[in-house]
Amino acid sequence: MPAVPDKHQQDASGEKKAVCLSVCLVEICRTGTEIVYPARMIDSPLVLQSDRNVTVNARNHMGQLTGQLTVGADAVEAQCKRFEVRASEDGRVLFSADEDEITIGAEKLKVTGFFCFSFRLESPTRSLIMEAPRGVQVSAAAGDFKATCRKELHLQSTEGEIFLNADTIRLGNLPTGSVSSSSPSSSNSRQTVYELCVCPNGKLYLSPAGVGSTCQSSSNICLWN
Repeated sequence: MPAVPDKHQQDASGEKKAVCLSVCLVEICRTGTEIVYPARMIDSPLVLQSDRNVTVNARNHMGQLTGQLTVGADAVEAQCKRFEVRASEDGRVLFSADEDEITIGAEKLKVTGFFCFSFRLESPTRSLIMEAPRGVQVSAAAGDFKATCRKELHLQSTEGEIFLNADTIRLGNLPTGSVSSSSPSSSNSRQTVYELCVCPNGKLYLSPAGVGSTCQSSSNICLWN
């Protein structure tokens, strides 16, 4: 069906009122209804409805598919090189996604859910980086904060200090050095007090406490690394 030009309709008062223009070319095929000619609506909503899904395709001058939006019963899918959500007022990019990165341009990112809801950031095959010029704060108001890794866990401050503030600070699984049999502390069958020692490379270890410091006499741990 070819496009029909705009017409005017005369009401009871004799005034002419604009009537919706736009009859578009529609193809009916076995797989559904396909709109192949541009359509426009005047002062009226445009409703596309299907029992299965509604798909909007964008193609270039060669007929190649460049973008696709599918609204289905279970999901809304968009296939394109870059997906963007912009603010209606100033056009700022609030959310964008492509093959390389996902960017959130809003001032705040808020994740809500039920009482037992948990939020997880995961990178199964690559690394996960959190950066902020004014600082990154992680807090657990009613629970624990746990950081685990397979290899080394680095805490580094280039210009400041690392501050540990708690009623109790525990360092578990520290190696224990041994002292010579001539040391007064070796006569105790059960050692309950230890001295915390530091190797030149920064490694911490425990040494059985004595009358004086026993770090030097049990410094063989420092030689192992």
